[in-house]
Amino acid sequence: MKDARAGVRAPVPDAVPDAAARPDPDREREEAIAALFEVHHLPLVRLAVLLGADDAEDVVAEAFYQLYRRWRRLRSPEAAATYLRSVVVNLTRMRIRHLQVVRKHAAKNGDEPQHEASGEEHAVLRDDQKALVDAVRALPARQREALVLRFWLDLRESEIAAAMGITAGSVKVHVSRGMAALSRVLEERR
Repeated sequence: MKDARAGVRAPVPDAVPDAAARPDPDREREEAIAALFEVHHLPLVRLAVLLGADDAEDVVAEAFYQLYRRWRRLRSPEAAATYLRSVVVNLTRMRIRHLQVVRKHAAKNGDEPQHEASGEEHAVLRDDQKALVDAVRALPARQREALVLRFWLDLRESEIAAAMGITAGSVKVHVSRGMAALSRVLEERR
């Protein structure tokens, strides 16, 4: 009787690919973020300026840093642009709130600082847009955010809702009220 294993060869283990052949996740992440930076940096700076950030470059840099840190937690690389917009909106909102607190305390002490336009503001805004931008800045924060995301970035309601952390129905309300307020303000200026 022959041994059943005699004619069977032992399986050869798969060769372990060398380090150069294996994909490097850190390198892939850096290349993906660099590509996103090329495409989305300037529009995100504009978004931050239109939302009222006085340090738009810093806001966008912080958004890219947060994306870099959380890259592996993204549900897909396609979600990165949405994530960046959401971070820019939230950081701008937080910084505006912080500035409001600082200005309240400065006003109590009689040291109210004057707003000076940043370099980003001068680069983004032309004189013919100044009246509209001033009217947008006078809107409540949520209306301003919804209008900028809708009409400047041309996002759908679901994308705006994701960026702002609210429902699509709330987006409709904020856009409607913002448009009505802008119409009133711009009619008064005529």
